[in-house]
This record gives sequence, C-alpha cells and structure tokens, in this order.
Amino acid sequence: MSKKLREKIRAGFMVLVIVLSGNNLIVPVEAQADECLDLKIIFARGSGAEKDNDKNYLEFKSRLLPKLMTTGLKYDFEDLDYPAIGIGIDNLVVTVRAYLGAGDSYEFGESVDTGVRNLLRATADAFCQNTKYIIGGYSQGAMVVSKALRNLDADKIIYVATFGDPKIYLPEGEGINPAACRGENLSDYRAYVPDCQAYKGLLGAYTPYEPETFSGKVGTWCNKEDIFCSSYLNIDDHVSYVSDGLYEDASRVIFDKIIKHFGLENKVLSPHDTVFLLDSTESMESMIDAYKSEALRLATETLASGGRIALFDYRDLADPYEPVKHCDFENCTLEKFQAELAAIETDGGGDIPESMLSAAKYAMLNLNWQAGATKSLVVLTEADFISPDRDGTTIDEVVTLSQAIDPVNVYVITQPGYATPYLSMAAATGGKVVTNFAKLDELTDYIMERYDSLPKVEENIADTLPTLKIKDLQILSDAEIEINFETTGTRTLVILNDAIIGLVEGESFVIGELNNNSMGIVTLVPFSERRRGMAMNIAIEEVDGRGSATINDVISVPKAPNTGIADWQKR
Repeated sequence: MSKKLREKIRAGFMVLVIVLSGNNLIVPVEAQADECLDLKIIFARGSGAEKDNDKNYLEFKSRLLPKLMTTGLKYDFEDLDYPAIGIGIDNLVVTVRAYLGAGDSYEFGESVDTGVRNLLRATADAFCQNTKYIIGGYSQGAMVVSKALRNLDADKIIYVATFGDPKIYLPEGEGINPAACRGENLSDYRAYVPDCQAYKGLLGAYTPYEPETFSGKVGTWCNKEDIFCSSYLNIDDHVSYVSDGLYEDASRVIFDKIIKHFGLENKVLSPHDTVFLLDSTESMESMIDAYKSEALRLATETLASGGRIALFDYRDLADPYEPVKHCDFENCTLEKFQAELAAIETDGGGDIPESMLSAAKYAMLNLNWQAGATKSLVVLTEADFISPDRDGTTIDEVVTLSQAIDPVNVYVITQPGYATPYLSMAAATGGKVVTNFAKLDELTDYIMERYDSLPKVEENIADTLPTLKIKDLQILSDAEIEINFETTGTRTLVILNDAIIGLVEGESFVIGELNNNSMGIVTLVPFSERRRGMAMNIAIEEVDGRGSATINDVISVPKAPNTGIADWQKR
C-alpha cells in the first residue's frame, strides 16, 4: 500500500469524527456580591468551541439557571478556560493524532491536560473552602472532566456530569450479549446511555470511570448513536445533545443533588402520574394488606404533591380474568382510591406466572398521561409473569410502549425469588425492583423524589455488532506477515502500533516492512455500515530471518482501539 493511499484512508476514516459547534444566546447571570459563593458551576466545552459562546455550555447553563433561582443560594457559572483544540476536516493532523494517541498525547492530549490543570486550579480556592462545585463537560470537555476526577477533592464536589465522553467506560456493555442488554449490573453513573452495547469510547476509556471517592457523584449521558461513546457511528447524535433535551434531563438530576446537599425544599417538583397494578390472585392473600398499605401511602403522597393516581388489578388471562380499571387519572380521588383498593379481593390463579405484561400494556394504553409529568407504573405481586403473555404481549412491547409514552418508569414490589425476571424491564424503563418489605417506605420516597427522566438504557437486544475472529497468520518473509480472519462486518480497520494501515474490505491482508526482531501490536476493528464491533489485538513478539514468528494469544480489547504500544506492554 502506497504512502499516499494510506494517507487518504486515514483522512477518510477520521472525517467521521468531526465535532461541530454552534452559537446561542448568552443567558445573563446576576453578579454575586459576596466573595465566597455557595455553589460554583463549571463546564468544559467541546472541541473547537468558542469560550462563553458554546451552545452546549449555554444550554447547560440555561437549564440549571431557573431552577437555581428558586433556592436563594449564591452561585456563579464558568466556562472553563482551556484550548479546546479543534478537530475535523479543517484540522486533520490534530484529528488523526488524537485518534492515534487515544486522546492522551500530541496536540489534542496537551489541550486536555491543560484543561485538567485549569480545572484543578478552579476548584482549589483555599479562601472559599465552603464553596461547593457542580462540574460538567461535553466531548473533549468531558474527557477533561473524567480525567481530572482522580485528582479532584471529592468533598468539594456535589456532582459531575459528562456528555458524549470519548473515554466513557461501561463494563456492563462488554461482550456479545452484555449485561446491560439484560438490564443487569448497570453502572450507578449510567444516567442515560440507550445503547446497551456501549462499552468503551472511541478513544478508549478512563478506568475506573467513577473513582471510589466519587461514588454517587458522577453521571454520564451518551446520545443514542453517538460515534464517540456508543457502538454506533453517528456523528449527528454527537452534536444533538441540545436539541435532544439531554441537558434538561441532566439539570433535573443535578438540581436534585443540589437540593439534597443544602437541605432545601424542592420548589421545582414535576407533577406525578402514578398507576398501581395489583396482583389479586389467591396466592396474594397473606400479603395483600401490606401491598395495599404501601399503595395507599404512595397514592396519598402523590395526590398531596399535586399528582394524579390510577388503580388496576389483574390475575391470569387463563382464569379467565381481564385487567380491571377501578379508577383513572381523571376521577381517582383519595377517597375513591381507598374504597376501590379495599374492595379488591384475591381469587383465582393456581399456577405461578400471571398476566402482568398484558395488564401493564392495558393500563398504559387506557390512561390519559400528562405531558411533562413523571410517569410511574407500580406493580405489586408475588409471582413471575408469562412471556409472551397469553394474548401475545411480550416484554419488549411493554418496554417500547413505556418509552413511547415518555417513559413510564416501571417499579416492581415482589418476593426475592421472583425479582430476576423483572430486572430488565425495570432497568429499561428507568424503574426499580424491590424485594425487601421492610424498606417499602424507601421506595415510596424514591418514586416521589423522581422527576420526568430518561431511562438508563433502552436497547435490550444484542445481536447487531459486527464480529471478527482470527483464522491464521502466515509468515511470507522476514518482513511480511499475512493475517486471515472471518468477520460479519463490511470493513476492517487495521492498525500497527501507532500507524493506521488502512480499511480492508476482504478477510485477508499483508503487513510488510517489519524489521527483524521487531515488536508490535496489530489491532483489527470490524465495522458494519452503522456499528463498530469488538476489536482484536495480536501481539507480535519476533519475526526472524528463518521465516518463523512468535505470536502470543489473540487478546480481546475494547471496541475503540488503544493503539499505543505502552498499553500493550502493560499486559
């Protein structure tokens, strides 16, 4: 392959990773009179964005500002002073080097490191020791923030939010059928990452992503098909955090943290629509009073906060027994709810699985949900569910309907032995499963403190990533190696140490110009038209003049290749 062709391939691939910036109106903030603030909000903008005039910073600020104005706190905003060096088609050298150095070296890495140093200085005010900080960052700015965490004083930080981080790390997204696609083991900092196969970012990952001292203080947002932090290749989703409302979603999470830290009353509570779905089969008889008591408690608090409630019960379609709507959002007063709840009697059943999926679908379709309200469906049961249900309803249908409505967060109160089947549905809809009856009041508090928020993960089927498997390696000479592989992808990116060799469309290629006794790492990354698959690394230890080579085991590595030899030497 000629040098000129190799350069064209590099340029063509990296054009995919262009970060756009735009303008918006500056939201004025009233100057604070006192020297020390209660709260300082710092945001690190993305690549090439103009300081104090970046649409992501201004949106982040404008969504938090009206909420903060209700608190009486002294606060200020700062767009972090750092280069935020641009990448893209007008800056291809920096772009290629950013990829080759995994974002940690060359000009791009220097920009990030400058941002880290300035962020540390900005939060190190010894005079104003009581000032607390909210920190956010987008794209390159997210890298600044996530890299700085290891050196920031966690006691000073209330919350950290990253958006489109090219160094994201979500271990639950690893593998062909990752845990995230089953709604399991979701990282507590996973605020909104719809792609259940998101694992590591385009430039690798900072691990651990949430240092131990920051437990519960970090949240990451990655748009649905963002090329930098998901397994997809969509640049449009990387520049749509403003238009897709992700800063508003984050502002609610952040404001909730602020309110709790300062012990203030939340005057920006969103209205609640809460529907109760009660299993009334005969096996519930011994515990239905406990379930009813908790439903009444939550219903009372929902109505007291200005919210609305509805009540349904269900059994099994085979009984036969159709779901019953006892009252809905329009007519369910506390008195009516209490009377209807008390009148529900247990009967029927016989087998363990019940028709919960059909009942959940029926309830969601037969209610007039309020736009902008926090929407909850609370299932109270001591049994598993049939999937697909007897009328054909599947768990995927219920999840899709929930998300289409806004979503409807599904909460399940059940026995420990039946918790597992409900986990994926709860996770996919932003809900929760509770089995400890001694803590039911905590669930009520949790639901009431929720706001209309996006689910942590949306996709739950993991079958579309391109895969790659090494077949064999042939030594052609003391300077050439042929690698043969199988892939379900349409193209394969080939990297040798720090050099992008090119994009291969077949399933075989030759790497030449190897020196005698050379060491190296060959990285293969499979691509389909829309997705980036799990990369493979081959460590080459030696090629000698006799045409033999010592090649270690093929190593599975993240979807985004870490191309530096230093990473390989650490293995």
